[in-house]
Amino acid sequence: MVDVTREIERKYEATEDGCLPDLTGVAEVAGVTDQGVVTLDATYYDTADLRLAADGITLRRRTGGDEGWHLKLPVGPDARDEIRAPLSDTLPAELAGLVRSRTRGAELVPLVHLLSERHVKRLVDAEGVPLAELSADHVTARRLAPEPGEPVRWAEAEVELAEGGAPALLDALEPHLADAGLRRSAAPSKLARALAQTDPDRRGKRARKQKGPAGPVKAPKERRERGIKPKKATAGDVVLDYLRRQVTAIVTLDPAVRLETPDSVHGMRVATRRMRSAFRSYRGVLDRTVTDPIGAELKWLAAELGVDRDREVLTARLDERLGEVPVELRLGPVAARLRVWSHARRGGSRERLLGVLDGDRYLALLDALDALLAAPPLRPAAARPWAEVIPKAVLGDYDRLSGRIEAALATPAGPDRDVTLHEGRKDAKRVRYAAEVARPVLGKPAKAFAALMAEVQELLGDHQDSVVAREALRELAVEAHGAGESDFTFGLLYGREEARAAARERELPDLWAETSRKKHRADLEA
Repeated sequence: MVDVTREIERKYEATEDGCLPDLTGVAEVAGVTDQGVVTLDATYYDTADLRLAADGITLRRRTGGDEGWHLKLPVGPDARDEIRAPLSDTLPAELAGLVRSRTRGAELVPLVHLLSERHVKRLVDAEGVPLAELSADHVTARRLAPEPGEPVRWAEAEVELAEGGAPALLDALEPHLADAGLRRSAAPSKLARALAQTDPDRRGKRARKQKGPAGPVKAPKERRERGIKPKKATAGDVVLDYLRRQVTAIVTLDPAVRLETPDSVHGMRVATRRMRSAFRSYRGVLDRTVTDPIGAELKWLAAELGVDRDREVLTARLDERLGEVPVELRLGPVAARLRVWSHARRGGSRERLLGVLDGDRYLALLDALDALLAAPPLRPAAARPWAEVIPKAVLGDYDRLSGRIEAALATPAGPDRDVTLHEGRKDAKRVRYAAEVARPVLGKPAKAFAALMAEVQELLGDHQDSVVAREALRELAVEAHGAGESDFTFGLLYGREEARAAARERELPDLWAETSRKKHRADLEA
């Protein structure tokens, strides 16, 4: 079993004497209690090429105080999720899985040993409730691989919020820490500083005498986020920047999916769809003989991620609609019938999805995505200025959507229109994603155009959800009838969904008239 906690802290450069200021009376701090000194003995693990450190991740085995295996994943400024597992001789399988999207098949080896003498003071409010911990650390770090090195030493301080603490407290404390001679550390973690100061490529003596903090370890060149300079960017630069962000999202969300973090499955699924859409929209930039096979694998991954997602969304919709029905119109065990129906259609997705994420096919896909970014299969159009290629691609997708909407509006209400509107929803999503690619260079016009497409997508999505809901409600009614239960309520819900879909169809012409104004197209072309 693992335990997950959100850690919010700030690190500071400290003087060698390790003196900590008295913060009593600052903000809501009413008192400070001395917790004494503890020795922390930790060995940090990483791949030989520092894949975890490149993404700001730390994995350690600690003895002494707070013993156990600790994995820290960055989630924002000053914040990391710390996943803990009991102390053992070998890395727990749960933690190994959480870093697999980074390590792939590479071995995790002991990299750095850190010994810290920590003096801790607890900041409490007027009622004695802990607000934060202020600690001073005297750190000794030694590189273990690729070969043992000489130790380096430094002093630092940190303030860590108590569980549920307000981040604003960190801002309130900062000026007082600065007055006491503490300044913010440039290194995001002890490991980052230790790696930089014990780097075998640097002269050891010079590193040991360094007074300031070492900077963070940098990711390999092909894995870093790259900003786009609109005036100089080519079409290839823009498309690859977008693809790079989607790959980062997939890799970053992998541990969140494993930990069942809310919306993580949806987020990873969206990233796969955005990549596939970009491959199709910008086929003039990237060679399809390379991207098509990768797109097929992304489609497979999206399907695996959606094994239970679509069922859960549908069940939530039906639950919501049922809640709108007056009690006197709920005839029979309709809520129980819905729960049984939903449970029977579970795909066993938790174990199945973990199997997918641990499987060779998924890891091969991640490798293929890295290879694509490292050596992109660019076509001649990729070298042209973005303004000659990107808007044209967005508008090409838009013209396709326009034809689909016009065909749907000309089709009588019924199954054929439903199918056409469903295809239109997918086309609207494709235009939206194509416009997202353009946003770093086109700015507000691309953002506004994507927002318009999102409105169309939402309307058509709600219409399609109604189509799917009606199919489910008919199935539920048949099951209820066959069991000798009343099917009245399911019929009522069916009629309401039918009316909702009809209302969305009536709204479409006005929305499309606004969306297809020449001004929006002109803004994109400008």
